[in-house]
Amino acid sequence: MGSFDFLLKGKDYKSIHPSLQRQAILNMNYGLYEVTPGIYQVRGFGISNISFIKSNTGWIVFDPLSSKETAKAALEFINKKLGKRPVVAVVYSHSHADHFGGVRGVVDEADVLNGKVKIIAPEGFMHHSIVEWVHSGNAITRRMIYQYGFLLPPSEYGFVDQAIGKIVERGNLGLIPPTVIISKDIEEMTVDGVKMIFQNTPGTEAPAEMNTYFPDFKAFWAAENITGTIHNIYTLRGALIRDALAWSKEINKALYLFGQDADVMFASHNWPRWGNKRIQEVMIDQRDTYGNLNNGVLHLANKGVTINQVHNVYKVPTSIQNKWHTRSYHGSVEHNSRAVINRYLGYWDANPATLIPLSPEDSAPLYVEMMGGATPILNKGQELYNDGKYHHAIELLNKLVYAEPKNKKAKDLLADCFEQIGYQQESPSLRNSFLAGAFELRNGIPKGETPTAKGPDMAKAITTQLWLEFLGIKLDSEKAKDLNFTMNLITPDNNEKFVVTMSNATLLSLQGFQDKNPDLTVTVNRSDLLKVIMGIKTLDGLITDGTAKAIGDSSVIKKIFEALDTFELKFEILPGTK
Repeated sequence: MGSFDFLLKGKDYKSIHPSLQRQAILNMNYGLYEVTPGIYQVRGFGISNISFIKSNTGWIVFDPLSSKETAKAALEFINKKLGKRPVVAVVYSHSHADHFGGVRGVVDEADVLNGKVKIIAPEGFMHHSIVEWVHSGNAITRRMIYQYGFLLPPSEYGFVDQAIGKIVERGNLGLIPPTVIISKDIEEMTVDGVKMIFQNTPGTEAPAEMNTYFPDFKAFWAAENITGTIHNIYTLRGALIRDALAWSKEINKALYLFGQDADVMFASHNWPRWGNKRIQEVMIDQRDTYGNLNNGVLHLANKGVTINQVHNVYKVPTSIQNKWHTRSYHGSVEHNSRAVINRYLGYWDANPATLIPLSPEDSAPLYVEMMGGATPILNKGQELYNDGKYHHAIELLNKLVYAEPKNKKAKDLLADCFEQIGYQQESPSLRNSFLAGAFELRNGIPKGETPTAKGPDMAKAITTQLWLEFLGIKLDSEKAKDLNFTMNLITPDNNEKFVVTMSNATLLSLQGFQDKNPDLTVTVNRSDLLKVIMGIKTLDGLITDGTAKAIGDSSVIKKIFEALDTFELKFEILPGTK
C-alpha cells in the first residue's frame, strides 16, 4: 500500500481520471473491518477481500485471497485482534483464482481430507477454475500484463488501481478441491451453528458462482456479482463472454429472495453497504445497468449498429450513470457494449470487406504507400496529437508502425497517443492496457515477473481429458502432417480410459472409449501420469522404467511430443517490441 501513498497527498492529477482517482483512494482503506457483529473482513491484503464469519467454535472463511502468504497473514491478523479460532469451513464463492488461491494459508489439507474442515463451492467450480488456464492460459497471462498493468510502476503516470481492489498480490497459488458442492438453485446449509442459504448464479461474473444469505445476521453476501463497480461482460485478459441479461436476472432474483430483508450487503471486493434502503438501491441500479446493457445494445444492433460502431453509440441511461456504484470502473461501457453484440452476433459486422481482412502487417504497407510514406504520416499524426485528436492519430500511426516496425519516431508518437488516451480513462482496465502498450512501444516487452496460475495444486486439478486436449492445442500441424495412429490410454487407479487419435494433423481424445485395433495401448496410473503433466517426468521415461506399460508401437509417444510446440509467454503484441 505504501507504493500508492501519492494518492493521499490531496492532489488532483491531470494524468488520472478524477472518478478513477476517487475509486483508487477508496481502495486504499485496508485492514480488519467489522461488517456486522460476527462477520468481519480483511481488505487490502490482495485484490479481493477475505471474509470471516464467526461460528460456534471457529471461523468460516469466504474467499481466501489469491495466495497462501496473504491469506495466512490475514488469518493471523484477525486471530491476533479478535482471539485465535480454528477455521472450520472455507467457502469458494466462484471459480476465479483470487477467490481460492490462498486456501493453503488458512487450512491444512489433512484437516479437509479427514472431514474436520469443509470446503464448499458451487457446481462446476473445479472445471471452470481450470479449463481456461489450460486451453488458453499462455495467451491469458500475456494479456493480463495489459489489463492488470502488472509491470507498470505505481505512479500518477502508471498503475493507480484495479477498481475492484488495489492490485493483484504475488505469491503461491493453491487449490484444495471442494468437499461439498452446491448443486441446487437455492440450497440451505448450517455449518457449526451458522445458517447459510446459497443462491447458484451460473453465467454471471463467473461460469460457476454463488451468492449467500445469512438469515441470522440479516447479511447478504453478493460474491463478485455486486461490487463497487460495474464489472466486465468481456474481460480483456480473455475469457468466455458473459451474459449481461442472466447477470441482471440473478441480481433481481437475489433482490426478491434476500434484498428486502438484508440489513447489510458485503462482497468479495470493495466495501459493504448498510441499511435496507441503500442495499435495495444498489441492487436495483446494478440490475438495471446490466439489463440495459443487454437490451440497449441489442436494440441498436436490430437497427443496424455494428460491433465496430456500438461503443461510440450506446449510452447508459443518465439516471443510472449518475450513481457512483454504477460507474464502469472494472469494466467499461465501450468494451462491454461490443461484447454484447459479440455474444449474440459474433465478431463480424456483416460488411463483406471485413469478412476475410488482410492481417495488419499486410494491409499497413499499402496504406503507408498510398499516404506518401512515413514523413507525411508522422507530420499528420503530430498535428492530430497536438489537437488532442488521439484516436484519429492512432488510426494513421498504427498503420505506420505495422508497416515499419523499426521506425522509432512512429512508435514513440503512437506511444504518446496511447498514454494520453490512457490518462483519460475512468476504467483502469482500459488505462492499464493503453499505458502497457505505450511502455512496450518505447522499451520493448518487459522482463518482470507476473502472477501465474501455475503450481502443483493447479496441475493436480487438470483432468486427464483436459491435459490431452491441451496436447492437441500445442500440436504443430506442419510437424504432424504425416502422423496417423490410434492410441488407447488407461489409468487404472481412477478407472478412466481414453482413445487418442492422430489424423489429418489433428490430435483428438475421447473419454470412456477404446479402439479395438490401436497402434499403441498405454496403461499408467493417474498418480504417475501427474508427474508428466507437471513436467517432472516424460511418458517415455515412465515406460522405460516400467512405471507405465506399453503394448504396440511405443514410437508413437516420441512422435507426439516431438510435434508439440512450447508456448512462449512474452510473445509480441505490438510490432517492433520483441
